[in-house]
Amino acid sequence: MARDELSDWLRLALTPGIGNVAARALLAAFGLPAGIFSQTRQALSQVASQAQAEALQRVPAELPALLDRTVEWLEGIEAGGATRHIVTLGDPGYPAALLETADPPLMLYLIGAPGLELAHLARSIAMVGSRNPTAQGAQNARAFARAFGEAGLPVVSGLALGIDGAAHEGALEAARPGQLATVAVVGTGLDRVYPARHRELAHRIAAQGLIVSEYPLGTPPLNQNFPKRNRIIAGLARGTLVVEAALRSGSLITARLAAEEGREVFAIPGSIHSPQSRGCHALIRQGAKLVESVADVLEELRFTQPPPPPSPAADDDAAEPALLGALGFDPVSLDALCDRTGFSPAMLQSQLLELELAGRVARLPGGLFQRIALG
Repeated sequence: MARDELSDWLRLALTPGIGNVAARALLAAFGLPAGIFSQTRQALSQVASQAQAEALQRVPAELPALLDRTVEWLEGIEAGGATRHIVTLGDPGYPAALLETADPPLMLYLIGAPGLELAHLARSIAMVGSRNPTAQGAQNARAFARAFGEAGLPVVSGLALGIDGAAHEGALEAARPGQLATVAVVGTGLDRVYPARHRELAHRIAAQGLIVSEYPLGTPPLNQNFPKRNRIIAGLARGTLVVEAALRSGSLITARLAAEEGREVFAIPGSIHSPQSRGCHALIRQGAKLVESVADVLEELRFTQPPPPPSPAADDDAAEPALLGALGFDPVSLDALCDRTGFSPAMLQSQLLELELAGRVARLPGGLFQRIALG
């Protein structure tokens, strides 16, 4: 994109009082931003309000510095060979699925592997959930994302702690050369990583997927930006899977936005005793599809390529220690396990440690244990 054209798009995005809706109306009336800024105030006021027309004729004071910063960023080099670019609403590479939504962003800043584009998201699934998941929830997110990747579906999420991070990790585990593995939609400018502890994960996503933001460089992690970016997560994907969520959760905002855009909403049920399952249960009561396996999602979305079948011996209850049967899938205390099995505490501790090391049991706060399902 030429510097003058980039300057016009940035100016439109920075103009006070011009949101996405007003900007789209102006673009529809006058073409590219350069056409908007060549209009008289009288012509602009036929499409926008008087105040908006006046604002459009003033150059924002912060534009020159942001333009220099953006050009420098575009010309920079990411570690690992990832590229940086910007896609605007008028660009043929703008994702079609997002264009179909009620509020597509004017500009999308991208970092990603060379050759990978948002247009590759025709078959995709969004995965969202709690920032403080249970051990089972994090395991589910990673396993489902890995299976989606093996079935050829890019996973879209938000790079947040918890379920988002686990989903990106699982998708990267299934990454293949030249295939878009995962897309992280963030709520800051792309010249920073938030949360900071996901810096290494962000670099891996940039090498095998895409990181996306609608926010200009320098934008800090403002609270109001994260619920807003959720519409992009929902808008890029064919469906949204909520893995775990409390009743008051940003994940439910994403699910609502997906439903409003006519996209499918899926939810994984959990323990009736877990607050992190109540949001999923509420979604299911409202009509979201209950999901027990990746096949449930592929079938609903009519994606015909199934994931590889699990090994028959992977979850053979008959061959598992009796302790796993006594655990069930809800968190349980050591005392309760003693009552259920008749084993001594010492014997239970020994078996629980073996199962924990094998990845079959998670040790939870409060002295509780929880069985982890495989696959």
